[in-house]
Amino acid sequence: MEELEHGNIRIMEYCEITGSPTHHSNIPSFQYSGVPFFFWRPIVKTRLVILAAWLLVPAAWLSAAEAPAARPNILLIVADDLCWRDLGFTGNREVYTPNIDRLRSQGMYLRGMFTPATTCSPSRHALYTGLYCVRAGAYPNHTRAYDGTKSMFTHLRECGYRVALQNKTHVGPPATFPYEHIAGADDLTKTKAFLTRDKTQPWLLVFASNDPHGPWTRGPQDRYDPARLTVPAYLHDNAVTRKQLAAYYAEIVQLDEQVGALLGLLDETRQAGNTLVMFVSEQGSSFPYGGKWSVYDNGIRVATVVRWPGKVKPGSSSEALVQYVDVPPTFLAAAGSDPRTIDTGCPDARGARGFDGRSFLDVLLGKSDRHRDYVFSQHTTVGIIGYEQPYPMRAVRDGRYKLIRNLAPQNTYSIGGIHKGEPITSWQADAARDPKLAARVEWLFHRPAEELYDLESDPYEMKNRADDPQLAEVRTRLGRQLDAWMAQQGDRGMETELQATSRQGKSDAEKPADEATAQTPKKAKNKAGKKSR
Repeated sequence: MEELEHGNIRIMEYCEITGSPTHHSNIPSFQYSGVPFFFWRPIVKTRLVILAAWLLVPAAWLSAAEAPAARPNILLIVADDLCWRDLGFTGNREVYTPNIDRLRSQGMYLRGMFTPATTCSPSRHALYTGLYCVRAGAYPNHTRAYDGTKSMFTHLRECGYRVALQNKTHVGPPATFPYEHIAGADDLTKTKAFLTRDKTQPWLLVFASNDPHGPWTRGPQDRYDPARLTVPAYLHDNAVTRKQLAAYYAEIVQLDEQVGALLGLLDETRQAGNTLVMFVSEQGSSFPYGGKWSVYDNGIRVATVVRWPGKVKPGSSSEALVQYVDVPPTFLAAAGSDPRTIDTGCPDARGARGFDGRSFLDVLLGKSDRHRDYVFSQHTTVGIIGYEQPYPMRAVRDGRYKLIRNLAPQNTYSIGGIHKGEPITSWQADAARDPKLAARVEWLFHRPAEELYDLESDPYEMKNRADDPQLAEVRTRLGRQLDAWMAQQGDRGMETELQATSRQGKSDAEKPADEATAQTPKKAKNKAGKKSR
């Protein structure tokens, strides 16, 4: 019987906490005592002489398993619209990323990390909540989670961590994400103050860069000569593309400098040895076929590195399939908590209240090289700046094959980011003399109802094999997984797409009472016709 990859699968990690409040607290939180809880119970029930004898036992006699492990600090570095291919360690020899490359040499490269969305806001909601986007209500861009949903900021704060997010937010509502906000990405003065505030308390810091999000104006803009660059195979090579590619690469250098400064700050404050650092590249660049606003691998695959001295083997890598929704459970497990016990505050379609993700701590510790059999993603077009018609996408991928469903193939896919302005205008002009390019440009606007790719032989996803009889069983198997995932999420396809604008802006809980009652959510116009799903 085939096992469906969805629902709430958990691993057990042991955490002992006491009820003593930390110094922050309008939200209840807890911290470790000096001795694990399971030592206290026999102590209070034994005679004083036994207690005295126990206290005389040399500390060296206690095994490592009995001693309480120090909870790590956690630093999560999030890039902004960076394609996973555009780093030195992932194979781009022209982009200059020495700090990120060094981080990779010091940790594990997770080759199989995927985001369940390819725009900034839903991607980050999944990364921070451990929930897929439709279930959480955070599936269009510029979105928010359902009121009552909790995030890893909530959970780790309740475990005694102080929590902060620096620079780009793009998530809501505030009650779901109770972090301290540190403004700016290039000045780490306030960052240092946060890291060193209390040496006895572990911390979580999400550093959310704005680089290399367009427009590409930051970084050393004269570093790259457009004429000397190698244009990636998935882009059209012309002067406009080259000029923009040089500017994009310059912003990646700016990002790399930020990463170097953060790692240097850990060294300066002598916290590098007990800090778990994770770097993620986010959801692809904003070039046509650069990944953003699509569910191709350029968009949903994420370059991810984890460094954790003494725990994660330097220079190691894993092919295990993991997703953003697995990150919060993993952080909780690393902190000594049991992710299976967490109430996320947001039930799925079956009423389950746990994470959609599960901890991949065993992968990080080198105990396993498998995690998921399938990863999933969705893209919502309604609500994106410049969108013209609904064009929802859903995808499922295993280690080799990917199935994509375009739920309104009779519509035209057109948004502001990749279908208007440069470089697409120059591509369209060149396509008038180049039939192969013309077909590639046309595919950007119109796609069939289903796409199926063999990623082993076709890594850029240019040969659709949905009608290949040799892959009929693969198509059926992946389709069954996608159906089950959508059902568990409460995803109704086109109906969900058309409700997207109701998931943007502030919730009623954030608005004044008179404003909340006066407004009704906008609904997208349905141009999907009879073929919509």
